[in-house]
Order: sequence, then structure tokens, then C-alpha cells
Amino acid sequence: MRRDLHTGDLFEVPRPAQALAGSHDFRPIVAELVGQALHDAAGDRHEIAANMSRLAGRDVSKYMLDAYSSGARDEYNLPMWLVPALEASCGTHALTAWLVDVRGGRMLIGREALNAELGRLERMREDAARRIREVKKQMGVSE
Repeated sequence: MRRDLHTGDLFEVPRPAQALAGSHDFRPIVAELVGQALHDAAGDRHEIAANMSRLAGRDVSKYMLDAYSSGARDEYNLPMWLVPALEASCGTHALTAWLVDVRGGRMLIGREALNAELGRLERMREDAARRIREVKKQMGVSE
């Protein structure tokens, strides 16, 4: 049997991070993710802060973004309510994907989500057709 190197963990069941004492202090990881999102974004931090301010309806400054992305400022992490504004302003889903992964899920965006829904509906249709055949067989009805 050959090992498939292309689909990776496609069939691996996601599991949440273990809930061990002290294991859920994700401040350094969040700061790193924010820093990476800011680094990879098209605009500079001033532009991102302005766009986040517009989206959130609250002032967000470059200084705040600098603090949110600093591992040394561990008491000043990005608040959850600003994550959508940051991700939209930076053109990323990195923080959301990380949170979904930590909680034991797998995130699907756009076409991936539609493909998954289509697959689920097709499985339901196949299951219903199989069940209909079984019921007809029990009733003695020929197909």
C-alpha cells in the first residue's frame, strides 16, 4: 500500500488542545499571529489601524497594533472583538484558523465550505435513496 503524501491530515479527526493547568496561556502565540498578519498585509500599520478603526467604529492606533504584536507586551493582547477587523484589514484568516484548530476544528472558507456542504447533502441524498429501497423491499414493491 502506497502512502498518500498529497492529502495530509485530510481524514485525521481534529482534537482540541488538552485542557491542562496553565496550558492555555496563548498570549505569545496571539502576539506572533498578529505580528505575522501585520507583516504580510499589503498596507502599513497606519493604514491597517485606520481601516480597523473604520470597521470597528472605535479608534485603533498604530501604537495599539505595535503593542498587540509584541511578545514583550503580554498583558496587551488583541481583544477578540477586534479580530474580524484585523483579519479583514490584513486580508487573512490566520487568527480564526488558529482558534478553530486549538478548539479541535477545521475551518473552511468560501468554496471549500460550499464543497463540504455539497458533499454532506449528496451523502444525505444517497442515504435517503438507500433507505427508500430498503422500505420498498420490505413492502414487497418492485423497483
